[in-house]
Amino acid sequence: MKPNYAIALIFSVVTLAFSAIAQNEGAWEVQALSQVLPGTIEGKVDYDLAAGTATGKDGVFIRYGNAVLTADTAKLNTKTGDVQADGNVRIESGDQLWVGDHIQYNFKTRQLQSEQFRTGKAPVFAGGVGLTGDASNRVYTARNSFVTTDDASDPAYRIRASRIRIIPGKVVQMWNAVMFVEGVPVFYFPYYQRNLGPHAGNFTVTPGYRSRYGAYFLSTYTWYLGDVANGKIHADYRERRGVGAGPDVKLHLGQWGEAELKYYYQNDRHANYSTNAFPYYGHIPENRQRFKLAWQATPATNLNVKALVNYQSDPLFLHDFFEGDYSANPQPNTFVEVEKYWDNWSLDALTTPRVNSFFNQIERLPDVKLTGFRQQVFDTPLYYDSESSFGYYRSFIANATNGFYSATNGFYADSAARADTYHQLTLPWTFFNWLTVAPRVGGRFTYYSERSSASSLRDETYRGVFNTGIGTSFKASRLWTETTNSFLQVDGLRHILEPSANYVFVPRPSTPASQLPQFDSEIPQLLLSPVLFPDYNSIDSIDSQNVIRFGLRNVLQTKRDGQLDNVVNWNVMLDWRLDPQLGQSSLNDLYSQFALKPRTWLTAESQLRYDLDRGNLNLAFHQLTFTPNNRWSWGIGHWYLRGGNWGNGYWNENNYINSTMFYRVNDNWGLRATHNYSAQTGRLQEQFYTIYRDLRSWTGALTFRVVDNVGGSQDFTIAFALSLKANPSTRVGEDVVNPYRLVGE
Repeated sequence: MKPNYAIALIFSVVTLAFSAIAQNEGAWEVQALSQVLPGTIEGKVDYDLAAGTATGKDGVFIRYGNAVLTADTAKLNTKTGDVQADGNVRIESGDQLWVGDHIQYNFKTRQLQSEQFRTGKAPVFAGGVGLTGDASNRVYTARNSFVTTDDASDPAYRIRASRIRIIPGKVVQMWNAVMFVEGVPVFYFPYYQRNLGPHAGNFTVTPGYRSRYGAYFLSTYTWYLGDVANGKIHADYRERRGVGAGPDVKLHLGQWGEAELKYYYQNDRHANYSTNAFPYYGHIPENRQRFKLAWQATPATNLNVKALVNYQSDPLFLHDFFEGDYSANPQPNTFVEVEKYWDNWSLDALTTPRVNSFFNQIERLPDVKLTGFRQQVFDTPLYYDSESSFGYYRSFIANATNGFYSATNGFYADSAARADTYHQLTLPWTFFNWLTVAPRVGGRFTYYSERSSASSLRDETYRGVFNTGIGTSFKASRLWTETTNSFLQVDGLRHILEPSANYVFVPRPSTPASQLPQFDSEIPQLLLSPVLFPDYNSIDSIDSQNVIRFGLRNVLQTKRDGQLDNVVNWNVMLDWRLDPQLGQSSLNDLYSQFALKPRTWLTAESQLRYDLDRGNLNLAFHQLTFTPNNRWSWGIGHWYLRGGNWGNGYWNENNYINSTMFYRVNDNWGLRATHNYSAQTGRLQEQFYTIYRDLRSWTGALTFRVVDNVGGSQDFTIAFALSLKANPSTRVGEDVVNPYRLVGE
């Protein structure tokens, strides 16, 4: 046997013997660090089989359970679990990290001692001297230590204390704590506690100036109560409007879901000086407030419960103080809904009480609906679906005078009970293994009780509706596997073509819609309304139909980064009215929805609605989005809406161009600019400019905003938002969706 082979054999036997001993005590792994991290200095580990020890130098790696230790040198006793490590010592136990130059550690009891140390669980870190660990409850104490969210060797922001207590993965507790910023003491805490994780209490402040408010200071404290609750406390001051404050509370109720409560009170010294260019012709109280309660739960299988209450003291409260919420929903509703699902059925109970008297609303007290999903009828080729509902409804119309909103409580226009049931049978067939043909027939019966309206009392009413029709469609595709193009990132192509045609015939209902209360009426909308039942759910507006809806879907797909991606996705719809009603043309508007993605970072989108008979472009929306890298991005869009009476409503003309660009100068600086331009009036309607600054421990955003309101003076805002990087006030991307966060609203 050659000498080098003998040495290798002896080394293998010793290693296996040591591993066998270790297996009796637990899953030990001890080796030179160079075997784990190739390229490092070649280390050496010596084993003492009799004593059950291992000694490593020039880099050693030790693993036991979920704990890992690396150090320049270390001596391990596998029987007791004790290790003495020196030089660049790092211990990872679970999601907690300990760093020091000399650490005594027990892998089994997790007891730890260190002269100097650093530890943390992002985004909170701690460091100090004289660290000791309690083996029983894994609580660690230290003296002359600090806590920071600045992950740097010399933190710019830290809280230093004479005594510190660390419960890994949970909290850090400190006594006689002083906050230092760049080495300067700024605040003293007799006692300070912070969670080790993202759920840590923190402040966010936004000072600024707005021409409608004057100088303002908005502050928010975010708090956490374990896994049970969290929330925010707002304390704001606006020079010209006064003081505002209120809490936000989120409750985590386990099986009983999630609940959220918001309340905000504003003592408005100039309540009738609205930020809206269209004033409210009525008295706005000085004590203005909003209340929101939201709850959602799944207490049992296939049982969902939702509740939402939105109260505000006046119609302009959200617009004046919460523009982000106002832009998302200017007339928030209130409802309670319970839904129960089965395989083929669902039962839904909805109630919508009237909470705010200055908005138009339909009260449902309640509305109960049983839905039968499309399902096979026994072993026949027939399929059945249905919808049946019952409820009591009241229609309220707010009394608008000369203003944008009403000045009084309004009146109810109609109230009645309604019972409605709809049933449909469908017979789908497939011909030639590619053509789908589905004739259908259905009927609806609706009962309206005696109802009172604003002008009279009307008798009970009945209505019957019959519908029939046939739908046909097929899908064709072709594959070009060899087609490639590096510039367009094309790796093979597949073209999918899906034409369809749906014929719908509805004779004139037994009672015309003009004689029925309009609780569920057809609401003016920019997209084409459904023509099939029960997708068309404007129950009270149903009228005769004799129409064919043609559809065509074109999709061009390729593989990018191993995933299927749409290069082109184009949908087209057109209605041919065989028996047009009064005021309708034979052809409805041609609707087109188009998306082009020539590269992964470039997307073009388009929506069009074109009147073929009159040659009018009724609607146009175009959007280009560039995201070539993480350094800059740009989105530019155009929105056009033709004014006048078309489709199913009357529209005010709009012609807007909007642009949002972001540029990251370097790791510390970023720029963002947003513009909304009205091509119709030639006004730069809104401008947002933001400078982002990474302050290592903090994030700052300086924003300048200009709004050019119609019929009013320009509104200027300048604001500076400052928050801890560990708990930023605005998450990544939120400022694009809701830029009002940048000014504290």
